[in-house]
Amino acid sequence: MSDCLFCKIIKGDIPSQKIYEDDFVFGFKDLNPMAKIHHLFVHKEHTGNVNELVETSPKQLADVYLAISKFSKESDLEREGFRVVTNVGPNAGQTVFHTHFHVLGGERLGHFGS
Repeated sequence: MSDCLFCKIIKGDIPSQKIYEDDFVFGFKDLNPMAKIHHLFVHKEHTGNVNELVETSPKQLADVYLAISKFSKESDLEREGFRVVTNVGPNAGQTVFHTHFHVLGGERLGHFGS
């Protein structure tokens, strides 16, 4: 999508702090981190949210989670522990409507929802 913020980041039209890239997935640091480590992982093919992604191409979900797994092992994030979150819709806090997964860690995280 030509007006999608994350599509523009993937194409390099908007700068980001890339932390991961393969043929299918792009990972970058969140501009407004909610934890010491806060990265976003997005599939390079545009979908609006995880439900749309699963309905149109379930393989994309595997692509993203394989990328998160690879990154977390190579960066020692797996050893320290991390959380993966995705939001669907404005009431859940989704502000960019390109399916994305927040990877949070680097510190002891509070109980989910607190």
